[in-house]
Amino acid sequence: MGDILFLAHRVPYPPDRGDKIRGYHVLSHLAARKRVHLIAFADDPADLKSKGGLARLTGNRSIIWRAKSQPRAAFESLLRRRPVSLTAFDHRALREAVDTILSRHAIDTIYVFSSQMAQYLPARPRQRVIMDFVDMDSAKFAAYAAASRWPMRWMLGREARLLAQFERQVATRADASLFVSEAEADLFRQKTGAQRVHAVENGIDTVRFDPDARFNRVETTGPLLVFTGQMDYRPNIEGVTWFAQAILPHIRLRHPEARFAIVGRNPTEAVHALAQEPGVLVTGAVSDIRGWLAAATVVVAPLKLARGIQNKVLEAMAMARPVVASAAAAEGIDHDGAIRTGASVGEIAEAVIALLDDPAAAAELGAAARQRVEERYSWDARLAPLDALLGLPVRPAAPRNAA
Repeated sequence: MGDILFLAHRVPYPPDRGDKIRGYHVLSHLAARKRVHLIAFADDPADLKSKGGLARLTGNRSIIWRAKSQPRAAFESLLRRRPVSLTAFDHRALREAVDTILSRHAIDTIYVFSSQMAQYLPARPRQRVIMDFVDMDSAKFAAYAAASRWPMRWMLGREARLLAQFERQVATRADASLFVSEAEADLFRQKTGAQRVHAVENGIDTVRFDPDARFNRVETTGPLLVFTGQMDYRPNIEGVTWFAQAILPHIRLRHPEARFAIVGRNPTEAVHALAQEPGVLVTGAVSDIRGWLAAATVVVAPLKLARGIQNKVLEAMAMARPVVASAAAAEGIDHDGAIRTGASVGEIAEAVIALLDDPAAAAELGAAARQRVEERYSWDARLAPLDALLGLPVRPAAPRNAA
């Protein structure tokens, strides 16, 4: 049997944000079964400093710095009539690295993580191709376009159309197209007519995300509502803005001492500005989000636009915290009633208020959430379908999640 070439749009280490978490655990799963060569982009200097953490999982590693600006990528996309998402990740050095690995090593499988990296596939691959789309990006840009004004509406609509064409073409060349939830997989089938489409869900490391684990605790007084996420990501920005300006005021009428902590790296100016709202705290990057999750009276995920499975929700559930999520943020998670959901300002506010009013019910909900992720969302169980797709013997899943 040959080796695996793993192509990633962002180096999957350290696993400290949504795409890197999935990438890291998929890479770990594959590396436990076959030799894996990694070619990936880096766009954060910290990732270049910590890339050695991948040594035990990989044979050859090529980590290439991606510095192309968004305006340059947009200009190139217009000239070349391609999606911005592809021109932003178009890089000669990475193409050369792929050619080198394919010429020097017996590769029988190419695992493509994120649609941006599918442009590096050979024109006629002799290898098995596993295309991990994760989410349907064209649908995301279509939703962005619908909520935007001209000229962004035109630009985002163009991106959605061109990406949809590219996704359809890639799916015809792939032996398997993967999505993070059955809902995303169904949407892709409906929009493209593609075959060989599978859902391979995200999991959660319930050993690391354990309320009894050792980590630095955050000291706080009074009710604390917590949101975690990458704070330069549009859906997160829109979600916390909606919560801080429209939902939190209703909650503070009943619980005036309640505070809302926005926890995550790279907050934009718009996010920093929310700290001027009564009861809002913007932390920026923190060394360990577990401390903030453990301190939360309620964890909130008020996303208006969400695709697939939200890691932030699974992490909060694993930490045995009561969670209130928007309908969009909860859609991909099989929570079996272990979180509260709402679609409107009133529904989300009332769900949070009910948990603040009844600490015993909140604790019971948190315990049910922890139990649910232990039963349903171990990484071993969620990634087990990959073995059959790779033509490998199917291993029995471990009884508990491993780090």
